[in-house]
Amino acid sequence: MQQISGSHQSLEKALLILLAFESENREIGTIELSQMLGFHKSTVSRLLKVLMTYNFLQQNPETKKFSLGPAVVHLAHALNQSLKTNLVQIAKPYIDKLKYSLKETVILEVLAGENMVMVYVAEGPRRVRLAGSIGDRVPFHAAAGAKAFLAFCPPELRETLIGVKLRRFTKYTITDRERFYGQLEEIRRNGFAFDREEIDEGTCAIGAAVFNHEKEPVASVVVAGPPQRITWNSDSPMVSALKDTAEKISAQLYFKQAATDPDSGAA
Repeated sequence: MQQISGSHQSLEKALLILLAFESENREIGTIELSQMLGFHKSTVSRLLKVLMTYNFLQQNPETKKFSLGPAVVHLAHALNQSLKTNLVQIAKPYIDKLKYSLKETVILEVLAGENMVMVYVAEGPRRVRLAGSIGDRVPFHAAAGAKAFLAFCPPELRETLIGVKLRRFTKYTITDRERFYGQLEEIRRNGFAFDREEIDEGTCAIGAAVFNHEKEPVASVVVAGPPQRITWNSDSPMVSALKDTAEKISAQLYFKQAATDPDSGAA
């Protein structure tokens, strides 16, 4: 077995000290950290000074206890910005794989301001006529991906995004608010949404939300095609594959869903 050098051991111990603050970032003293981690007090004290020097930890001058410092905030901000900027590149391999698996067109939609926008379209071998293209907005009350997003976002944001009037696009578009709210409840229960020719007659779609590390919806994966090919039964292979893809992309955004809480992430 390879021997771990002293410098590597010190690095590992410093990282474990940082991770001790992970759950709630409460103030912790030197002795408590020593007892928690099983490290000698002098070792903990030495590493705390190093972590403070580089602003990974800060010390309360009154309690003499420690908490996470500004360097952690700056790193977290950099990570969040990179995830937002690179969302399409992160999702693209999973979108393409789903397209090849289902042989249907798969779309990635993201929230941009107060609009849901199509940002990536992976066309299946059997092309489908879509009511839009990359860069186009999709209606929150009729598009599968937008509805999936809406179902899990905070109520106050939901009301802002829906707007005052639900516009009719086809004879299948839901324009009654109470009926639409009932559909959102169904989406939350099942974990996916559907568009039954609600934007464009002859085109159906199913969508599942993508979540970030804060358990907030940030995008949706959509499978689109003609009514005879798009199935929205909750136990259908197509729905299972869609939800699995959305979950894998969410995992890349550091979303963790508690195994004991099936509704985790549903605001």
